[in-house]
Amino acid sequence: MSYPVVEGSRLHVSRLGSAAPLVVALVFAPLASLAGQAACPAPAGLTGGASQPEATVRYLADDALEGRLAGSPGAHCAALYVADRFREAGLEPGGTGGYLQTVPLASAVNPHAPGGTGVNVVGVLPGSDPALAGQAIVIGAHLDHLGRGPFGSLSPERAGEIHNGADDNASGVAALVLVARRLAAGPHPGRTVVFVAFTGEEIGLLGSSFYVQHPSVPLDSTVAMLNMDMVGRLGHDRLIVYGVGTSPQWSDLVADADLSPGLELAYQQAGFGPSDHTSFYGKGVPVLHFFTNLHQDYHRPSDDWQQIDFPGIIRVAELVAGIASRVADRPERLTVVQGVGHRPEAGEGGGYGAYLGTVPDFTFTEPGVRLGGVTGGSPADRAGLRTGDVMIGFGDGEISDLYALTAALRSHAPGDTVAITVLRDGTEVRVTAVLGDRARDRQ
Repeated sequence: MSYPVVEGSRLHVSRLGSAAPLVVALVFAPLASLAGQAACPAPAGLTGGASQPEATVRYLADDALEGRLAGSPGAHCAALYVADRFREAGLEPGGTGGYLQTVPLASAVNPHAPGGTGVNVVGVLPGSDPALAGQAIVIGAHLDHLGRGPFGSLSPERAGEIHNGADDNASGVAALVLVARRLAAGPHPGRTVVFVAFTGEEIGLLGSSFYVQHPSVPLDSTVAMLNMDMVGRLGHDRLIVYGVGTSPQWSDLVADADLSPGLELAYQQAGFGPSDHTSFYGKGVPVLHFFTNLHQDYHRPSDDWQQIDFPGIIRVAELVAGIASRVADRPERLTVVQGVGHRPEAGEGGGYGAYLGTVPDFTFTEPGVRLGGVTGGSPADRAGLRTGDVMIGFGDGEISDLYALTAALRSHAPGDTVAITVLRDGTEVRVTAVLGDRARDRQ
């Protein structure tokens, strides 16, 4: 997530017993020429015999894949792994070469985009209703992460270390695999369901932007998009659901599908946001984005698989599968509501400019920005800001939401001294912060 602040054997490896080494070679060999490397690591060597969703997270977030930077050998290995999971689930290939869709990685708005090409992974579950099968739901999660942190890391002092991105977003891909297995195992939904693991999200939503220009099912026949990005830290049973305002039917559909006891859903209206659903909403497709909130390991080398809530991923996947089934089988299309939320500008977010060092709490729905965390040693920490503070003023301006705070930071330079007003236990508190430099000072 980018917040501001393969062809081969169709045989299933799990069913082959002693033939597994041969099939691993068949499935993973095509990547050697694609990625310019000798071979991808076999899943059995990295997953420790774990079942899903843990197996997917452990494979994708292993050091052997070096952080899955878009276009890198590790990212290609990750793509081939997901393609094999789609194949096992019984999905049909939906890419330009089997399950893979080649994506150019050059970017006009991000000078840090690596160039060359990456791949989306696309699997298709054909619809079962002749009257609806020509329409599709897209369910997606981004596959890439930051590699060794050359851009986007919140720990620049640890440049060169592998950023494994277990929560961001191996967790979402693991949930995607579970949803694919769930929907393919039962009676197929009426509408076609397209599953996509996107490349290039971290460098500008490049994979999803390419997909909406080259969709497996025409975009005007795409009735909804469900996006899972960072769903591995469910923790206190609270799941944030963005995009509820993009269709008047969403609230009832989500509530109807919420069969998990004790799961609290925090609804957010906005359809635009710093993840792949934005590419679809910008084209008039109703969207939902599922998210378990930020944390102190976000975009840092410490985002590892050992901290993932695997039962939580299962709960998220069950909810998403339930929503997808309901959307796929309803006779009518969803009604789209346009323009809900702030559309990110070209180049918004990223890794440079003035830095404060706060982690927003995305479950907060009142005016202001509640702090879900404060980075130790950061300008915010030195100024005395605390977790739970609600920021309502920054410099001469009011802070109504995260976008206002982002704009305020972008209007200042490193070294500026600013007055910040927060609500702390209902009382206004005013502090002074000296802003740091994103590229040098983040901890």
